[in-house]
Amino acid sequence: MDLADVTEDARKGNVARLHDETARLHGDAQAIEYHGRTLTHNDLQAESARFAGGLANLGIEPGDVMLQYLPNCPPYLIGALGAFKAGVVVSPVNPQYRKRELTYQLEDTDASVVLTHEAVEPHLEEALEASDLDPVVISVGGDSEYVRAFDDVRGEETFVERADDDVALLPYTSGTTGEPKGVQLTHRNFRAQTFSVLSQEQALADENVRSLVWLPLYHITGFTHTAWQPLVRGGSVYLRSAANWDGDAAMELIEQEGITHYVGVTAMYVDMINSEKFGECDLTSLESVSEGGAKMSVAVQEEFEETAGVEMSEGYGLTETTGATHTQSGSTFGFRHGTIGQPTRMTEAVIVDGSGETVGIGEEGELLVRGPSVMKGYHDMPEATEEAFTEDGFFRTGDIARRDADNYYEIVDRKKHMINSAGYNIYPSELEELLAEHEAVAEGAIVGIPDERRNEVPKAYVVTAPGVEAGEDVTSEDIRDYFLDNVASYKHPREVEFIEELPRTTSGKIQKYKLEERAEE
Repeated sequence: MDLADVTEDARKGNVARLHDETARLHGDAQAIEYHGRTLTHNDLQAESARFAGGLANLGIEPGDVMLQYLPNCPPYLIGALGAFKAGVVVSPVNPQYRKRELTYQLEDTDASVVLTHEAVEPHLEEALEASDLDPVVISVGGDSEYVRAFDDVRGEETFVERADDDVALLPYTSGTTGEPKGVQLTHRNFRAQTFSVLSQEQALADENVRSLVWLPLYHITGFTHTAWQPLVRGGSVYLRSAANWDGDAAMELIEQEGITHYVGVTAMYVDMINSEKFGECDLTSLESVSEGGAKMSVAVQEEFEETAGVEMSEGYGLTETTGATHTQSGSTFGFRHGTIGQPTRMTEAVIVDGSGETVGIGEEGELLVRGPSVMKGYHDMPEATEEAFTEDGFFRTGDIARRDADNYYEIVDRKKHMINSAGYNIYPSELEELLAEHEAVAEGAIVGIPDERRNEVPKAYVVTAPGVEAGEDVTSEDIRDYFLDNVASYKHPREVEFIEELPRTTSGKIQKYKLEERAEE
């Protein structure tokens, strides 16, 4: 879809109208493929509009929140687009989340409805039992007494108009301290991020775009860049479950279906180049390949590029910015590896020192961004929202960067105490709070340690409670199992080390750098 094809009505209000435009222009073209099942853009338009009607029939009103707690599958996209059309706010949930994490998001959003899947429905039941909420539950494949089948939630085709500043998406992102924060992304935010791609020159005809979606749709990159943007353009998305990642299957699918667009995290590319099938599968259909979440190894990048015959683009963005703020793709002077490219056309970016003054070329400082894709604010957290923005409206990313004379940016460090594991953000504070609740633990600390495949993984340092003997009364395996039972599996510490005491400053703060140094010994 060219921007010139977009009607004036679709340039404002409810972002769902963008896909209605797509259906008008590319209605008979394939929109979704899922293990042999296909839907056209006309199918997606009609099914989502009827789902919107079904929500209205259930008493779900514009402005209500719908949690999406399910893996990658067609109902995810039908449900999200249908919720937009109903004026309902979509709050995506990691399908790996369990009772503790899910209960928090249910209660913080005051969700009126939950769209789930039979595979994770038992965990939702546990969360609902722990909560005072009684939302409508819609399940894909579920047949419990308290749920409604997804296919049965249909009504008259419905479209509710929304204002540009109304919230469309409410994803959650953890902070370095405190509880996870709901990120208010408006219809205007989402449209601006969509247009940032539609405005670029496109080599392929719209209907020839085939995007492989193996990143989780609950993640802003998976939803915005690998699914929504190709769909709005008029292309097709090939959905696969993130929980069932298979490098060999991915390469085979690229060859068989002529996949043109793929976005992955470092671990995915490592798996592919380490496979015996790498080099046997024809990957030359790929026109656009991107990586995000952690800096890609140059050796891995070069090996993949040489075999696939396509340059890999690295980018940068945040949940709070509805996705990318910087990209190598479309940058003025082409790809410049080791950088995140230049700001997208709707993004202003500056780098400042500790006093807020802009630094010079090549100097390091905190990256700030401003533009129409930057969030409205944090849900019910006015103080956190105020802290996140400067007086002149720039969002503080918390990442340390520098730029060169051609305005290419490079991320060099993190201001936030965050562990980036295979593209997943893991916040030590969340795990430390959970660790402190273990009856055998007096105190503990979590740090990131290097990992060849996942970039880095959590490691727990544990001081046992009085009278508890490490290795006898509590073992490393006990601690790991405790985390696996309470949080998503990607968060659990891969290593657990018992120590007599945690290193601290004179003011009592844990000196994590000493623990990181200890881990490297």
